[in-house]
Amino acid sequence: MRENDWDMPDKNAESERDEEELLAEQERIRLQKLEKLQSEGKNPYVKTSFCVTSDSKAVRENFDSLEGSDVSVAGRIMSRRIMGKATFCHIQDRFGLLQIYVKRDDVGDDEYASFKKDYDIGDIVGVTGFVFKTGTGEVSVHCREIEMLTKALTPLPEKMHGLVNTDIRYRRRELDLIVNPGVMDTFVRRSQILREIRSYLDARGYVEVDTPTLTTFEIGANARPFTTHHNALDLDMYLRIETELYLKRLIVGGMEKVYEVGRIFRNEGMDAYHNPEFTSIEMYEAYTDYFGMMDLIEDLYRTVTKNVCGDTKITYQGVEVDMGAKWERHSMKEYVKMTCGADYDEWTSDADARECAEKLGCPVPEGDAATRGNVLLALFEELCQESLVQPTVIYDYPIENSPLAKKKDGEPLFTQRFEYFICGREYGNAFSELNDPIDQKERFERQVAEKHAQDKNSRAQVDEDFISALKLGLPPTGGLGFGVDRLVMLLTDSPTVRDVLLFPTMKPKK
Repeated sequence: MRENDWDMPDKNAESERDEEELLAEQERIRLQKLEKLQSEGKNPYVKTSFCVTSDSKAVRENFDSLEGSDVSVAGRIMSRRIMGKATFCHIQDRFGLLQIYVKRDDVGDDEYASFKKDYDIGDIVGVTGFVFKTGTGEVSVHCREIEMLTKALTPLPEKMHGLVNTDIRYRRRELDLIVNPGVMDTFVRRSQILREIRSYLDARGYVEVDTPTLTTFEIGANARPFTTHHNALDLDMYLRIETELYLKRLIVGGMEKVYEVGRIFRNEGMDAYHNPEFTSIEMYEAYTDYFGMMDLIEDLYRTVTKNVCGDTKITYQGVEVDMGAKWERHSMKEYVKMTCGADYDEWTSDADARECAEKLGCPVPEGDAATRGNVLLALFEELCQESLVQPTVIYDYPIENSPLAKKKDGEPLFTQRFEYFICGREYGNAFSELNDPIDQKERFERQVAEKHAQDKNSRAQVDEDFISALKLGLPPTGGLGFGVDRLVMLLTDSPTVRDVLLFPTMKPKK
């Protein structure tokens, strides 16, 4: 088999069958080697452990103190260069590659012969030997003992070309991690980003909590849920589309500062920025408002970026972004007027708003939904949002699309809500939380009615438990949520969300 056959995405059916046959032949040969080892009492699958005393990173970084000392290392064979009585190979562990020097005189005739004939690239081995540096200056381990810990029955893609077929990369992430340098770094950085976010919030007195993933009814929010069924209760249930309402009930209960790193599920479309299941962080703090949350998110992003990337200036897809600079802040009305000249305050009716949008060539919602507020939002999203390259806060959203935010004092058609944007994309959403139970119930009822009008099969209903909680009294509260996946994309310079999800949702192969 040509070992770069993994990397040929455009193949006809006949070619695919040929390569499947070649792959099957390679696996057959490896299976024969496994059977030979087993017949000799060397079954590599019965090993339960191997005493690892060092790793590739430690050996390289601590060469001066380790030179001449014995170490035990383990990893996957990634290359091999046989030169008669001696062989150089590279093994790979989670920190990278380490060169191993295997000599017949040191390991013995029988073991060396087996190493040459029975071992393959991809096999996982344990090596004990002493640290030295080759004539070319490469830090290596001179092998005294080597043993196969696991036999790989499927060959790896050819090293020179790696694995470039994105469909295979996303479906076979374990393979992607093995053969593509940098993929491991992305997911290590993802873990670091989550750790830094938690550290930031914990240091400010926030408490991390867990709320239910399964709910007993569909709420009226715009997102479409996934439906499942609980057999014991004989009850349809729904995977959550947000964590907000449970978290605010905890604020009612007196926890005052809470957050959740939660898996969210939305039965909607997929693109470079959307996956049906994703990770969000929502946080709520009593006795602050949306301006307090603006300050928090700006400082959080600045701190996390500095700690993870080493600098507050990063490059995303060729564009330099400065997280350390003061974030600009504009009301939506103000920014739309600045960018495309449309002045909300000059519109005396919904008809005026629609006429303005038509002149600017901006599509607007149909029928009664084409209100001044919805037209303003459409103008912002269609004509203005892409210009927000550096981190920018846009605040005071129309009430039509902000059912959980407090009304703005003196401007009841607007709410105390903001979103923030980087490189033309929305990264998070925040409110001064609505704590009036009467107003909240009326908004929920309108939202549910609209959802039923759009979908006669919808089972959306008002969350009466949340309304009951509000009746107990929710203190003035600021709330904020953002998608972890988009932040990881930004801080790893990844063009698509699939690059930062270990196992993105994929349509099954036929």
